Amino acid sequence: MNEPNRKTHWETVYATKGENEVSWFQDSPAPSLELIDFVGIDRDSYIVDIGGGASRLVDRLLAGGFAHLSVLDISAAALDVAKARLGARASQVQWIVTDVTQWQPEPRFDLWHDRAAFHFLVDPADRAAYVARLTRALLPGGHAIIATFAKDGPEKCSGLPVHRYDAEELAGELGEAFTLIDTSRHDHVTPWHSNQRFQFSVFQKRSDPAP
Repeated sequence: MNEPNRKTHWETVYATKGENEVSWFQDSPAPSLELIDFVGIDRDSYIVDIGGGASRLVDRLLAGGFAHLSVLDISAAALDVAKARLGARASQVQWIVTDVTQWQPEPRFDLWHDRAAFHFLVDPADRAAYVARLTRALLPGGHAIIATFAKDGPEKCSGLPVHRYDAEELAGELGEAFTLIDTSRHDHVTPWHSNQRFQFSVFQKRSDPAP
């Protein structure tokens, strides 16, 4: 799916469905919060949530005292849901409306978080573009938390095909600049009580690759 079609798809989803009417809705993003605690970043760290959309992770991070938060999503409608929910606190967050594969980030982030964006990139060129942005955006020594559908997870989401991963395959996609330091499986229960099997992996950036 090319970028214009991808954007149209997600704008339509968030314009026509309520926050808790999509399969990926979490009332509490506990697995992500546990891994953010695991990597041990401080409250002044720079964090970007890729494909964060209407996720409630940003609410919890704000409440936890994190001062430098960015949320990126291809859908302005998705981010509008989060902004409306946060009210005045939304001004404390940098909101980025773009396709991650087209983003031109500044190399300043200590933590890159992605719950269920990467697995929608079924085109190898899109995956390479994503990894290039990740490599550029994350500071040496920084961490990436990436959650995808596991090998035994769903083959589609929101009507779109996905690429399922185990930790080793995901590490291969990210390349030699990243070290896999933790992986775990998680069963996400959708609002209609079906199970979706995810795998969460934590990587640390070794160093910037040679030019």
